[in-house]
Amino acid sequence: MAPTQWPGGSRWRGVLTFWPWLILLVAFVLVRASKGAGFADAYALLTRPFWPGPAQSEWLGAAADLEARASLQLLEADNRRLRGLLGLQEGGNSLSAAVISRSPRGWWQQLELGKGALNGITAGDAVMGPGGLVGQVQSVTPTTSRVKLLTAPGTEVGVWLPRTRSHGLLVGMGTSRPQLRFIEKDPSVRPGDLVSTSPASTLLPANLPVGVVQSVDERAVPAPHAVVQLIAAPEAIDWVQVRLR
Repeated sequence: MAPTQWPGGSRWRGVLTFWPWLILLVAFVLVRASKGAGFADAYALLTRPFWPGPAQSEWLGAAADLEARASLQLLEADNRRLRGLLGLQEGGNSLSAAVISRSPRGWWQQLELGKGALNGITAGDAVMGPGGLVGQVQSVTPTTSRVKLLTAPGTEVGVWLPRTRSHGLLVGMGTSRPQLRFIEKDPSVRPGDLVSTSPASTLLPANLPVGVVQSVDERAVPAPHAVVQLIAAPEAIDWVQVRLR
């Protein structure tokens, strides 16, 4: 006798044919609802053997400690800089002003200060950085001032060398170090000599520290000249003292 077919066999076979798709659909819905949390957990479980061990933790701790020490050193250096700024000589009336901008094309030429005529600043006032003269006020608005730096091309300031008791002319060259031109042919100047504003100057206060002689060209014509390193580096200044006249 021929085998009989189970009455509901064809219907169950149809259901069994689509069950993988049903499982896939349910899995998709669960992943969508959990926003992939299950995959994240599975990935974490599979990659656990490759997680950083104690050695990596020690390296990270050492790096964090180094970063903290570096930050502390920077804060201490900034604190010393601000203390030096507050300790600038107070000869005559003076006020502090922030450097609010500088032109990248004229980095060695000028600064813009955040105080102006309303604060008593006038054109020609001397501008001091931490340790020495950096320039003169060139022009003012009610709330800002423009400073022409000693390093600006064409700037000329009469200076004095206390050791040799000789005069010279400090000339800006558009670089970080201005040039010192001497009047005498044998100024007897050597590297390390201090340069200050001239006691005979009528444009600037006398005896303000300016810089230190770095090198001397004794063969220059018509007279020797020297390269001067300013005490107050213009590129590192963010606050100044303006000497009011």
